[in-house]
Amino acid sequence: MNELLELAQRISSLREACGYTQEELAKELGIDASVYRDYEENGQNVPISVIYEIANKFGVDFTEIMTGTRAKLDTYHVVKNGQGKTVDRYPGYAFKDLAFRYAGKIMQPLMVTLDPSDKPAALVRHAGQEFNYVVSGTMAVIFDGRELILEEGDSIYFNPNFPHGQRCAGDKPAVFLTMIAE
Repeated sequence: MNELLELAQRISSLREACGYTQEELAKELGIDASVYRDYEENGQNVPISVIYEIANKFGVDFTEIMTGTRAKLDTYHVVKNGQGKTVDRYPGYAFKDLAFRYAGKIMQPLMVTLDPSDKPAALVRHAGQEFNYVVSGTMAVIFDGRELILEEGDSIYFNPNFPHGQRCAGDKPAVFLTMIAE
């Protein structure tokens, strides 16, 4: 019972950190508000599919929300053209929907434009996790000894402890959304 209540608290905290009321989230998930309220208040009978949807919506690892243990991303994970749980809920959502809670902090997205004439950025490294989603154009992510080409709709999650950088890889500016969780 204690584990179920802890799960309910993690779900509630994540929802609040991302600026949603119970009613707003229930509506977006297609669940009756009173049913959702019961999930969140006692943790019982929460379908795995609902937990998956919540994790997906707010960009947290499913295992992390289930166990309360922060997921570790060793290298990187690319999702091409929005196919997969990483970004399939993102297109069309307001930026607050992309905010997520990581290590007790709310991480907000930042929009970055790379011009074709820009020199490649110096490789940097930092703690945490990084997420890049290509809004338009083509960009290259230099990472882990290789250059990964990402086009509109592609995304990458990676461990930024490894030296990395981004550059425009096309003849038009590349615009990408980035979130960094320290």
